[in-house]
Amino acid sequence: MKLSYSRCLLIFLLSSALPSHAELRATGDLGVVIERETGSIQIVNTTKPASLSRIEGLGDLSHASIVFSRDQRYAYVFGRDGGLTKIDLLQDKIDKRIIQAGNSIGGAISQDGKVIAVSNYTPGGVKLFDSVTLEQLAEIPAVYGEDNKLSKVVGLVDAPGQRFVCSLFEGNEIWLIDAKNPRQPVVKKFKDIGKQPYDALLTPDGHFYAAGLFGEKGLSLLDLWQPEKGVEHILEDYGKDDEQMPVYKMPHLEGWTVAGDWLLVPAVGLHEVLVIDTREWELVKRIPVAGQPVFVTSRPDGRQVWVNFAFPDNQTVQVIDLKDFNIVKTLQPGKAVLHMEFSPRGESVWLAVRDEDRVMVYDTETFQEMARLSAQKPSGIFFTDRANRIGW
Repeated sequence: MKLSYSRCLLIFLLSSALPSHAELRATGDLGVVIERETGSIQIVNTTKPASLSRIEGLGDLSHASIVFSRDQRYAYVFGRDGGLTKIDLLQDKIDKRIIQAGNSIGGAISQDGKVIAVSNYTPGGVKLFDSVTLEQLAEIPAVYGEDNKLSKVVGLVDAPGQRFVCSLFEGNEIWLIDAKNPRQPVVKKFKDIGKQPYDALLTPDGHFYAAGLFGEKGLSLLDLWQPEKGVEHILEDYGKDDEQMPVYKMPHLEGWTVAGDWLLVPAVGLHEVLVIDTREWELVKRIPVAGQPVFVTSRPDGRQVWVNFAFPDNQTVQVIDLKDFNIVKTLQPGKAVLHMEFSPRGESVWLAVRDEDRVMVYDTETFQEMARLSAQKPSGIFFTDRANRIGW
């Protein structure tokens, strides 16, 4: 059967309008840069490195964080205004966005990737959402004390067994949330764990949850393999005789570093990084650094730890070699280095330099600058390989 001239012409026009080949994008090579003051993000390629697109309309990102779907296609952005935004990294667009609270500071994604948990300041509590539709599945008010007050929720992480763990800042509690049935989560509460837990970390194997304490010295440690043993208070003697300096920015424990038997954490109000033996949970070394550390972040192989600092030393980044716990490099990338993120195998590190409106990429072996990208007041940097990590 012969095709008419008009039909042949139509087929030709349609086929010529399509690209000869579609541009393919591998999700494992992507990342997101938060532009905090403009309520926007950039999607970046972590290998080139390069900026691929900018997405606006994400609200207040002054304290934003991100988790990724299991397939690394979607990024879930937790905004300070209570916004929860699902970003399609392949189509460069907002897939869904809701306002779920008045003030939120972070979240996590469940072990099976089906549930998003959000930690809220206002109202204090945790909410669970379906990761596909963002339908609310459950609300867990952070009620504490005889007066049933609401506490700010901090240090929310995912844990094995379809669980989440979080801390109550005013409530002085740690909660272990079993979300196997996300519409009816079961909460186990550990009370009087220490004054004002401000952030927390989960060890890479999901075994231990450690909450940093702002109201007193030390850390509160929960063994998730044996939660019936309760919470242990560790490192309560460190720095107790030292002069306490004003705290210009709360340090973050979620940028944890566990390398072999060592855990490295920022000291609150001191110019130190603490080295803890995780076999006995004892302090073995205090490393003097250039300022009050904010993030103490390990290269994926555990050989190096990169440290950034609070004001007035936030133009500085220092590198600690864990072979002998010595500082091997001090860099000056620019004013207000807010966040650091390593490439998946650690050959490079990306730094958000807020007051210079740029992201800088360094080679972690030579410490030479590899690239710089323009960004509007960048803060958090998040790469999609986080999708395959526990507690991130």
